[in-house]
Amino acid sequence: QPPNSDHLDYFLVFTIIRSVSIHVHYPANACLIPICSLYGAAVTTVEGIGSTKTRIHPVQERIAKCHGTQCGFCTPGMVMSIYTLLRNHPEPTLSQLTDALGGRLYVCTNLKLFSEEEFLPLDPTQELIFPPELMTMAEKQPQRTRIFDGDRMTWISPVTLKELLETKVKYPQAPVVMGNTSVGPDVKFKGIFHPVIISPDGIEELSVVNYTDNGLTLGAALSLAQVKDILANVILKLPEEKTQMYHALLKHLGTLAGSQIRNMASLGGHIVSRHPDSDLNPLLAVGNCTLNLLSKEGKRQIPLNEQFLRKCPSADLKPEEILISVNIPYLRKWEFVSAFRQAQRQQNTLAIVNSGMRVFFGGGDGIIRELSIAYGGVGPTTICAKNSCQKLIGRRWNEEMLDAACRLILDEVSLPGSAPGGRVEFRRTLIISFLFKFYLEVSQILKRMDPVHYPSLTDKYESALEELHSRHHWRTLKYQVSDPKQLPQDPVGHPIMHLSGIKHATGEAIYCDDMPAVDRELFLTFVTSSRAHAKTVSVDLSEALSLPGVVDILTEEHLHGINSFRLLTKPEKLLSTDEVFCVGELVCAVIADSEVQAKRAAQRVKIVYRDLEPLILTIEVMSSKVGPEKQISVKQERPSNSKWLPKNRGFAAALVHIYLDGSVLVTHGGIEMGQGVHTKMIQVASRELRMPLSNIHLRGTSTETVPNANISGGSVVADLNGLAVKDACRTLLKCLEPIISKNPGGTWKDWAQAAFDESISLSATGYFRGYESNMNWETGEGRPFEYFVYGAACSEVEIDSLTGAHKNIRTDIVMDVGCSINPALDIGQIEGAFIQGMGLYTIEELNYSPQGVLYTRGPNQYKIPAICDIPTELHVSLLPPSQNSNTLYSSKGLGESGVFLGCSVFFAIQDAVSAARQERGLFGPLKLNSPLTPEKIRMACEDKFTKMIPRDEPGSYVPWSVPI
Repeated sequence: QPPNSDHLDYFLVFTIIRSVSIHVHYPANACLIPICSLYGAAVTTVEGIGSTKTRIHPVQERIAKCHGTQCGFCTPGMVMSIYTLLRNHPEPTLSQLTDALGGRLYVCTNLKLFSEEEFLPLDPTQELIFPPELMTMAEKQPQRTRIFDGDRMTWISPVTLKELLETKVKYPQAPVVMGNTSVGPDVKFKGIFHPVIISPDGIEELSVVNYTDNGLTLGAALSLAQVKDILANVILKLPEEKTQMYHALLKHLGTLAGSQIRNMASLGGHIVSRHPDSDLNPLLAVGNCTLNLLSKEGKRQIPLNEQFLRKCPSADLKPEEILISVNIPYLRKWEFVSAFRQAQRQQNTLAIVNSGMRVFFGGGDGIIRELSIAYGGVGPTTICAKNSCQKLIGRRWNEEMLDAACRLILDEVSLPGSAPGGRVEFRRTLIISFLFKFYLEVSQILKRMDPVHYPSLTDKYESALEELHSRHHWRTLKYQVSDPKQLPQDPVGHPIMHLSGIKHATGEAIYCDDMPAVDRELFLTFVTSSRAHAKTVSVDLSEALSLPGVVDILTEEHLHGINSFRLLTKPEKLLSTDEVFCVGELVCAVIADSEVQAKRAAQRVKIVYRDLEPLILTIEVMSSKVGPEKQISVKQERPSNSKWLPKNRGFAAALVHIYLDGSVLVTHGGIEMGQGVHTKMIQVASRELRMPLSNIHLRGTSTETVPNANISGGSVVADLNGLAVKDACRTLLKCLEPIISKNPGGTWKDWAQAAFDESISLSATGYFRGYESNMNWETGEGRPFEYFVYGAACSEVEIDSLTGAHKNIRTDIVMDVGCSINPALDIGQIEGAFIQGMGLYTIEELNYSPQGVLYTRGPNQYKIPAICDIPTELHVSLLPPSQNSNTLYSSKGLGESGVFLGCSVFFAIQDAVSAARQERGLFGPLKLNSPLTPEKIRMACEDKFTKMIPRDEPGSYVPWSVPI
């Protein structure tokens, strides 16, 4: 069944069943998988497993009823990931569940446990089967190369090795695509174009798994998920000393991307792409792995070494060659391998630095016979410390060797101060910190193998080998005690499911991209400045306007008199055609009959700039350029800015209709953005009208019904609009009081009909004019708000002082919400806000180029929390209710307020860093700025390695990024 949305977001996931000897289910990212690659596959989207029009699937029901959805945009991906897991593993472990959700990038939901009886049972016999027509097609249709021709490109899918080799001879420059996880993003985001793409399909020789006397041979077309499963099985079958390489590969495969990407990405594609921050290539390079190649000319084998990774012509694939398989040798006795990586986030993100290290002693004497060390993330390709390793051969494995190795490797694996990616001193420190960890790991194994000749590690060294706190997640939620005087049918104060929860889980919720185009609809794309501070010399629109479908291009001249906008601030210009003050400032706007054409035209607008002197780069620069008097005046300007703080008190309106069948329709001015305001409004109407929730319906916010609505923000949307709905309901009840008093035992249908017969209006508007404020914004005196929201959080963390990694072990949150209207929604808001705040204070870092370009503007650079960042234990409690008669049922608005609680993680890390520094004899003052990233944590934990790295003199290089 086709997906609901034309725009398939990152988390809408397919379940694909391949028609081979067995049917395999796996989730995949819709934004990456090419349609041409789906020939012969059965594709199931979230709408296909269940909907409100047919029946909902138990997975969809559980995630909705357990309050696992807020805005719902990422819910379909969660549903399909769990659905696929259950198809493959009907009784999954908690680890498998966590891993299945690992591709999800932001956690803003909470899950509550229900008893099993409250849910639809999971019945495997009712699941979708593989379509018989596809089975027949696979069995009877002759196997031959499939060719798909488009306007700009051709997709070729050979189905035999012979056809693949012939195709590669014919198109030697065409990329071979298996999972499209490398070529796809290049095409989509970098504008790289391939006129021909070759995509092998079901070629058995590319998916071999062979056990030899020397090692394991894996086919290049195996997905990384398949490789992960194969290695896990191999480890169970072979002696431990042979499988250290496989253990190390498994360690990296557990954090490499998410499960959806690992299901798509192939082993061969990962190797041949040779990304400089590849996690697997440094390990494979130190492990003496070899690549089996094939062409029309015959077979060839090349080593996976530094020359191959640097794409040296003599060590690379020839254009007509195909990577068939990879040989990964077993380890020998007295041979040890380890893998290391450090990233901005623990999982599903590219490493800042990674490494593979191998040592072979040949015997129990501790003399190095072979040593191989490779790093990723420290250069344009994977770097092997070949010369350093050669000089260390023959040395004994001790601290003197370690000290010499650190100095040699720092000299050989050198990073310039202006290296792309920045974090230069941090990366230099990681290079030798990883080496120290390897030294400790090997020393510990040697001690275990020969306790007589190798001393035990000291306690402080042993802690360096421990994994950061790793246990399964668990949480407790503590609601408020219900008022015993509350009527049984009154829903206020109860954990009612999000009104759109089921539709979120089935993919039926409508978002902007799901709305059908209207007749003659136009699309607008902005052209933005590429300079931080410049005068516009000329703007040439001619080429852009000549493109078909382009209607017009708006500039500052077109908006004379209306070229500004204001939101709680001074007015700002909308379009700046004459002078720009930041990269990304809006210059003009292209209007076209399609989004694609609007974007293409925007790229054709030619702007010539004349750069102006930068205003201020940093506070330090400002201080050096202005005198003390001006610095004082800058400081004195700050209080006067308070004049621009919001002075309105908030207002809201609502419209409530009662129909003759006894049902009710509610409309209000609040925007539903996941916080559950619509759900709360129905609860309010239910209480006021003493009517079951099932009788009350809600229409989406529209100015047709509620005009001039207040802004939805500041966590007061439910407060204000709830009081307006309450006002409308009470107006209706007052009008209907004579009717109800005549027939107190009647139903709403009876009362509505009687009111209609007596010409009594069954519609009412409600209005709330806002809380009274006695605040003097000029003097800063008075009481600006009706109430304050209070919260407290306590977090416990562990840090790795050698890498800067941290793990949030436990967080306890107590929140004052007054009398909660819906504790399930409120706790979801608290948890979501806390996770947002945790990201804000620990990983969400902004990096700007010296020219003012924001680097961190996409998921590759800007990191937000993932499931791995949730505290291992998370306990949320609502404070016992407090009464405040002026608010909606004594409730308090929630949302942004919980964000600040994320700083408890920041301060816990700061305490851990201080403890690490004190162990090293560092007792001076410590300044740590937010976000407290791995870089800041590691560099604050000063030790002999941070002192050993070379430091660049300020001004001797142009940094990749500047501190803001």
